[in-house]
Amino acid sequence: MFYYWMFLIGYAIGSIPFAVLIAKTKGIDILREGSGNPGATNVKRVLGKKYGNLVFCLDFLKGLLPVFIAKTYFQLHPNLANNACAALLAGLVSGHSFSLFLKFHGGKGVATTIGGLAVLMPGVIFLGIILWYSVFTITRFVSLASLCFALSLPLNVYLFGYQREIIRLAFFLTIIIFLRHISNIHRLWNGVENRFDEKK
Repeated sequence: MFYYWMFLIGYAIGSIPFAVLIAKTKGIDILREGSGNPGATNVKRVLGKKYGNLVFCLDFLKGLLPVFIAKTYFQLHPNLANNACAALLAGLVSGHSFSLFLKFHGGKGVATTIGGLAVLMPGVIFLGIILWYSVFTITRFVSLASLCFALSLPLNVYLFGYQREIIRLAFFLTIIIFLRHISNIHRLWNGVENRFDEKK
């Protein structure tokens, strides 16, 4: 029951739609602009680099800070800490991707995933970010880079020898990210996905 509560706490925090809130300060409904996705990439396309980066940082911290606090609080009990943080991060990414405040719509979950996993498994995230950046630099597809990043998580977690609950978490996060990228996968397959060009 304790882990369900950790998931629910994470879900509530993760549901905070920073992209929507930031865009509203500029008089923009981000759900009706660009791709309609309430995430950093769409904010950057619509409002520019400054606001897109701000949203990314907030979504990143939405994953990082709660997991860091939980890990610190339970540091004397490593097994409990791993399970608690895994449940919390699963909730955070679920809330971000299927927000309670957006009728279960939401962002892609990548920034929040990176934030949480930076606390739990920095080595895995380091390799994942290198892969993301490499794919993005070559293709200019944010979606393809994110999908490759997601696919790398279970493999890297296994290679680093993490415990079973962390491996399960990695698979869960991969599934969530893929679910939120279904429309992008269709566009990539059909050759109509938009490449990313920064707005100044």
